[in-house]
Amino acid sequence: MKLMVVLLLATAAAMTLRADDRRFVASDVPAAGMRKPGRIVISNQGNVITAFRFFGDIREALFSLRSKRTLATRSYGPVLFDSSAALDGAMPAYLSTVIADAAKTNGVDPRLVAAVARRESALNPSAVSSVGACGLMQLMPATAHYLGVTNVFDAKENVHGGTRYLRTLLDTFNGDLDLALAAYNAGPGAVQRYGGVPPFAETQAYVRAVKATYERSLQR
Repeated sequence: MKLMVVLLLATAAAMTLRADDRRFVASDVPAAGMRKPGRIVISNQGNVITAFRFFGDIREALFSLRSKRTLATRSYGPVLFDSSAALDGAMPAYLSTVIADAAKTNGVDPRLVAAVARRESALNPSAVSSVGACGLMQLMPATAHYLGVTNVFDAKENVHGGTRYLRTLLDTFNGDLDLALAAYNAGPGAVQRYGGVPPFAETQAYVRAVKATYERSLQR
């Protein structure tokens, strides 16, 4: 435990160094309590920080921290988060009300929520996919549980859960609509793993279809 505290103190201090200063000695940290032998040195090299312990001329690597690559994103614009937009009348009134309420609650354009629901289930609250996704927004059981949705076939619960998840993905990917939609279809892990929209035919077709429906609704 004491070693971990020392390493954390050393790492935090190393973060404050100038870019041209690559070395830091943990025993120089006030209150670190280091005693020689066993000097710890932090090597800070860009996106990799490595802790070494020295015993005379012997160097032992303790751990390395490597930052993840930052995913490049392109913000679609503030319209994504315009929760006051009006829906067209081309869906049952009760669904319009549910979608508008969910969109306002989560700060998402209701036209985007409607576009996702159309692609996911063709606005069928009882839809079940071949892989077990359920309801209007086609929530997988694990996702529904995470979102606190207890009845996936209840239109209000399902849409509110799906919209909350959509907003989470938009926030995660900095308002990049392509990446958020790809993550809704294939999972955020796949987007991170491939560094963008995954090379899955289904996911790529999904992103194109939802964006096309959404963008048409913006022109009305």
